[in-house]
Amino acid sequence: MYSLINTKSAVKRKLYLGFCAVLLSAACSVPGAPLAPGQAHDPYEAQNRKIHEFNRSLDQRVFRKSDDGAEKGAGGLSPDAQIVISNFADNTALPGVVVNNLLQADVKNVAINTYRFAVNTVLGFGGLFDVASDFGIPKHKTDFGETLHVWGAPEGAYQELPVLGPSTERDTAGKVVDLFTNPLSYILPSPEKYIGPAARVTNKIVSRGRYASTVESVLYDSADSYAQSRTLYLQNRRYEIGDEVEGGDLDPYANPYADPYEDPYVE
Repeated sequence: MYSLINTKSAVKRKLYLGFCAVLLSAACSVPGAPLAPGQAHDPYEAQNRKIHEFNRSLDQRVFRKSDDGAEKGAGGLSPDAQIVISNFADNTALPGVVVNNLLQADVKNVAINTYRFAVNTVLGFGGLFDVASDFGIPKHKTDFGETLHVWGAPEGAYQELPVLGPSTERDTAGKVVDLFTNPLSYILPSPEKYIGPAARVTNKIVSRGRYASTVESVLYDSADSYAQSRTLYLQNRRYEIGDEVEGGDLDPYANPYADPYEDPYVE
C-alpha cells in the first residue's frame, strides 16, 4: 500500500513538472521577425559565450588528449566496452522514451520502443547487447523537448548550459522534465534505480572520446567555436524534431555528436 501511494505521488509530481515545463516553454523568448533558414535566435549571446568558454576549458582539462597522447575521461575504454555501455544506457532510457511517445500520441513508436525494450532486456541480458537491432527493430529516440514541440511550444532562445552544452529554452525545460519521466526510477529499488542514469552519464563521456577528432575540430580549430557549436546543434536538433519552419535545410551528418553507427534518416 505504501509503495502504491508513493507511485501515485510520483505520477502527480511528473504531471506537475510537465505542466510547469509547458508554462516555461510558453514563455520562451521569440524573435521579433521570422528566422531565416539556419538562423539562430540568440539574445543571451554574451552570457552564452562566457558559459561556452567555461565548457571549453572544462573539456580541455578533462577530456582532451594530453601532449603525450594519453586518453582522458573514458576514452581509454575498449571499443567493445563502449558499445556495451551505449547499449545499456539506451535500453534503460527506453521507458522514458515510451512515455514521451505516449505524450506525443505516437502509437507506432510506443509499440516499437516497448518491443525493443522487452527484447533487449530479456534476450540482451538487461540491454548489454542490442539484439533488437539484429532482429530489425529500429531505434527511435525522443524526449520531452520534442514533446513540447509537438504540443506547439516555440523553440525559444538559444542557450549554452554549464557542462551540458548547447540547448534552447524549450529543450532546457524538456531536460528538467526528462529527469522524472522514466518509470524505472519509480519501479526499481535503491540503489538499482541509479544504475541507468549512471550508465547514461558514462555513455556521454564515452561518446566524447569516440568523436574526439570531430568535437575537437569544432572546439579548438574553428575561428569561432561558439558560433560553430550553436549552428551545428540547432541544425541537428531542428532536423531531429522535423522543425522545418524554424530550422530550414541542414545536413544531419555535420553534427559532431551524432552516432556514426546510426543513420539519422532512419526512424
